Amino acid sequence: MKKAGWASPITEITLFVEDLQRSKAFYQGPLQLAIHYEDADCAVFDFGNTCINLLHQNNAPELIEPAQVGRSGEGTRFLFTIQVPDVDRVCTELEEQGVKLLNGPITRPWGRRTACFADPDGYVWEIAQLL
Repeated sequence: MKKAGWASPITEITLFVEDLQRSKAFYQGPLQLAIHYEDADCAVFDFGNTCINLLHQNNAPELIEPAQVGRSGEGTRFLFTIQVPDVDRVCTELEEQGVKLLNGPITRPWGRRTACFADPDGYVWEIAQLL
């Protein structure tokens, strides 16, 4: 499929969070990420080619109006995937940091070994290893 002329890499994904301090602690602790930028309403973590912006959900309406902010806990709508060289090792490290895996590690028929976990606001992350 041909890429649209205006399409370029995703540079930032904003997640609307209920408790900024709780979410920030999760990304700093178990995921061991450094804050790229923060203020009273957000914390941004740099994943190398994409930044994840944790924005307190009270600030979300001004960004998305007239759309409405979805309610937390109404089910997963998407999945973030991080490719790693060794899923089992990363899962062990996450569990040692207190992260509860939702599933996995599982060897998938499409040539990946995967495991999933959720952040404090229910956003689901997949750790994937190409086999």
